[in-house]
Amino acid sequence: MVGRILRGIWLGLDGLRKFLHLILLLLIFGILVGALRTSLPKIADGSALVIAPHGEIVEQLTGSPVDQALARAQGNARDETLLWDLIDVLKAAKTDKRIKAVVLNLDYMSGGGQPTLAEFTAAIDDFRASKKKVVAYGSAMLQEQYYVAAHADEIYLDPLGLVGIDGYERYRTFYKDLFDKLGVSVNLFRVGAYKSAAEVYVRNDMSPEDREESLAYLNGLWLNYRTDVAKARGLTPDDISNYVANIVPTLLAARGDAAKVALDAKLVTGIKSSLDVDRRMVELVGSDDDEAPKEKVEAGDSELGETYKSTSYDDYLRLVQAEQRTKGMGKKKIGVIVAAGEILDGTQPPGSIGGESTAELVREARHDDDIEAIVIRVDSPGGSVFASEQIYREVRAAQADGKPVIVSMGDLAASGGYYIATSADEIWAHPATITGSIGIYGAIPTFEGTLGKIGVSVDGVGTTHLSGQLRVDRPLGEDAKKLLQSMIERGYEEFLGHVAEGRKKTRDQIHEIAQGRVWIGVDAKKNGLVDQLGLYGQAIESAAKRANLTQYEVQRIEPQLSLAERIALQIRVWFAQNIVGDVVRQAPFARISRELEPMQREIERWSRMNARDHRYAYCFCDVR
Repeated sequence: MVGRILRGIWLGLDGLRKFLHLILLLLIFGILVGALRTSLPKIADGSALVIAPHGEIVEQLTGSPVDQALARAQGNARDETLLWDLIDVLKAAKTDKRIKAVVLNLDYMSGGGQPTLAEFTAAIDDFRASKKKVVAYGSAMLQEQYYVAAHADEIYLDPLGLVGIDGYERYRTFYKDLFDKLGVSVNLFRVGAYKSAAEVYVRNDMSPEDREESLAYLNGLWLNYRTDVAKARGLTPDDISNYVANIVPTLLAARGDAAKVALDAKLVTGIKSSLDVDRRMVELVGSDDDEAPKEKVEAGDSELGETYKSTSYDDYLRLVQAEQRTKGMGKKKIGVIVAAGEILDGTQPPGSIGGESTAELVREARHDDDIEAIVIRVDSPGGSVFASEQIYREVRAAQADGKPVIVSMGDLAASGGYYIATSADEIWAHPATITGSIGIYGAIPTFEGTLGKIGVSVDGVGTTHLSGQLRVDRPLGEDAKKLLQSMIERGYEEFLGHVAEGRKKTRDQIHEIAQGRVWIGVDAKKNGLVDQLGLYGQAIESAAKRANLTQYEVQRIEPQLSLAERIALQIRVWFAQNIVGDVVRQAPFARISRELEPMQREIERWSRMNARDHRYAYCFCDVR
């Protein structure tokens, strides 16, 4: 009797298992079919492509593909727009007969480094070469937003808006006095008079050397900004300088009408509300009363007035990416590796550079017979010396196998970012790239003073004279200090040697321009740290020339998901969108979390500084 009951229960459970298995398979099939049905949007003929970059324009999105997809599904994605997507979309739209114009809505863009924005604006200029119009609009345009807008045919500013240009600055927060009060001792070891990365922990003001180099590259950035914007607008650099210098008296004279001040300075084409811009676009591309609500929002439209015929950026990007996947079969390739973010030990997700994971990407390109040359796009302040060395060695191995390696520098290629670039056959930088900072430091805090303030003491014995000298609850031992300083000096000499060999100079010649000093791209070209000034596309052309290629495809080399991983991701995204997303978006702490994100990023940066040998080639050369 009991056996029959148990057998019945088993059969019931087995039937339920099969039923749930069937439901799961049907769910997977439905998700995949749905994805295929919606994968290729229809593009309206003669429409305006609406590009509304969100957040910062970056070289590489932060996080793994899985993390990115789930964050987007839950409405919790980081505010970032990928530079290369913007460039691909503009390049495709240039020759697409369905696209008649581009609208740049800059209200959601928070910024980007000057070299990154220069890549974006170069793509805008290239699109304009097709004689198709670019119209930019913003309710307010700050420095980075206006840098982009200046390259449009027509620039419209809201009647209540302003063009806010204030130049560049570098202010840092210093913690020495705080640490003294807390009893924290920061033991700093470094080589190079200009290696100022960790000075915030041992000083309460900027060192003379840091002040000198910072002002030098900030002035270079400001000159480049004024020159580029003036050229795009048909003005002179002095016109931009005068606008900034006289903004207060001119604004007072205009009774606070900042939009009129910008118009009088010829920084904008006209003053228009979003509805007025819509009417202007109807004149250019025609109306579309059946336009999707999402596209209305992106175009800055409202329920009032006539809508213009438009294509959303997201839809067009999906189409471009689908077409890219079908091109280039059987052609020789130039492999592109993006090295963006801090350089850390081990395997790291996109948005940071892993000593092992990035070296593996270089190795993959080295072993791929279809890849004839490698371009490494570097946008990094540096980080772990050991991780930088791992990548450097793999680059050298690729060169030894006969594959040219070209480096294209973005906003930052400093310290460890320069370390991984130094052996390249050619180094290309934008005139405003921040590079150099050839130096090494180590910083170890100890908390014996902090413990003493609360009545805690430490005592004990060890088996050798080094035992206990590296504890954080005791003063750093003198022998430990000598050992660490010796390692730092050795690392610096290794760094100099790599640069001297790669740049074909002597150790002393490099030492003279090194010592941790930061250089802007145009000066780095003069002193030989970079070979050419130019954009990413020019670096690609140089790589093709070195590999003797006339027909080729550019292939971005990045970690790929397997078929099983893609299916699993599709399922997780579906659940996140339909089940978890609303809960997360409505969570009371969601807004607080977003507001605290800058502070969280700073804490995360220091928590990642865990190099196994405590040696860092890092540049805290923030520019705003």
